[in-house]
Amino acid sequence: MRTVLVLGGTGEARALAAALRDVRVISSLAGRVANPRLPVGEVRVGGFGGVPGLVAYLRAERVDAVVDATHPFAGRITANAAAATAELGLPLLVLRRPGWTPEEGDRWTWVDSVPEAARAVAGRRAFITTGRQELAAFTGGVARTVDPPDPPVPGVEVLLDRGPYTVAGELDLMRRHRVEVLVTKDSGGPMTGAKLVAARHLGLPVVLVRRPPLPSGVPVAETVAQALAWLTRGSGAG
Repeated sequence: MRTVLVLGGTGEARALAAALRDVRVISSLAGRVANPRLPVGEVRVGGFGGVPGLVAYLRAERVDAVVDATHPFAGRITANAAAATAELGLPLLVLRRPGWTPEEGDRWTWVDSVPEAARAVAGRRAFITTGRQELAAFTGGVARTVDPPDPPVPGVEVLLDRGPYTVAGELDLMRRHRVEVLVTKDSGGPMTGAKLVAARHLGLPVVLVRRPPLPSGVPVAETVAQALAWLTRGSGAG
């Protein structure tokens, strides 16, 4: 049996695990969400211990190919996967949904980090959707996260919720909380894109954090179908 390791945690990773046939699929989750949506098949949770730990794991499980389908902002595991697969000579594919693009009339400001985004919205009532790990950069506003921040962030009201979201729901939330500006990462995809449509309807400005760059020379697929084609034809793992 040939083995594919899917570095997951996204909807695309779950869809890929469900679509793969006639191979052993191991889905790896970082374990940062308390009750994640689990993919079909084998699942492991937790870190590998850096590049050396990932190399050891790939050898132990006799992995033939790796698909990095993590969140677009999971830069560390992407870099580790590139280094580990290069060391072992294994094929690696990055599966990343396309980022968001503005429409005419949108008031978008791009920044390179969450702290920069926090500085850009200081003094305004912000709707913060950048996740809980860097929430401490903000001093006010309302933030939506899947799990509560630990420790709590003074001055920031936290809403616990999990997508997908609707435009009607996002409009209601922004109106109820008197939002003046939206802060988000360029995650892409429809699951959380409704907030951008709602901000557009309300004429609100948006501050977006750019994605970290991908390792050079690593092939990229934008859809599950492209990843499946790579696995069956390009990687030699099918």
